[in-house]
Amino acid sequence: LFMHCWRLRERVLDIFEKTTGGRVIFSVVKVGGVQRDIDSDMFAYIKQVLAGITDEYKQIVATLLTDTSVKNRLVGVGYISHDDAVAQSLVGPFGRASGVNYDVRMLGNGAYGKLSDFQPVLDNDGDCYARVKVRCQEVLQSIDIINEMIDTIPAGDIAVKVKGNPTAGAEACNVLEQPRGECYYYARGNGTKYLERMRMRTPTSQNLAGMTLALKGCDLADVNNIVLTIDPCISCTER
Repeated sequence: LFMHCWRLRERVLDIFEKTTGGRVIFSVVKVGGVQRDIDSDMFAYIKQVLAGITDEYKQIVATLLTDTSVKNRLVGVGYISHDDAVAQSLVGPFGRASGVNYDVRMLGNGAYGKLSDFQPVLDNDGDCYARVKVRCQEVLQSIDIINEMIDTIPAGDIAVKVKGNPTAGAEACNVLEQPRGECYYYARGNGTKYLERMRMRTPTSQNLAGMTLALKGCDLADVNNIVLTIDPCISCTER
């Protein structure tokens, strides 16, 4: 099962490499747009690959979520109630697995506002198993979003020229939904090409309090599973 997951992952990374030039670090986004365009043939290739992996992925998920050993290790472990998830301001699958009905894509920012429909993937059980279920279902949701956006993406320029410096005191902020949850960006100018302040609040920094709560009183053997289902990125948080 594990190696089947990695096999499908490689096919997704092939898409990354063909569209951005990189498999891990992409560097395709720039101020004003993106570095590379994607033509109709590449869009067709992307849809073909996603269609080819969907059924295999569903089989993997069905096997994973019905396996008794998986359930024995995850059900009831690392429990976070809905009230605690709200109190700790949990974001991403960590919060949604405890019934927190929040996803930045609900706000309709950018291209997400053109989706025909978007409903967050939710679960109310709040344990490790619920977090695994939410993450599994969100992969299928992402495939649907990509297919819909490919069908509706307009032709035109992929970037605009950006000139000048932010005026002193000018501010900008935005939120994006990343795989781990909401990421908040803030910038403030000072009249030069160097920003006065640039701040990124990663999903993990928002979820650390909830992780300590989920780990409280658990068995030592369950620590790894609890941490992995929350999926913290410590390096992102430390920056």
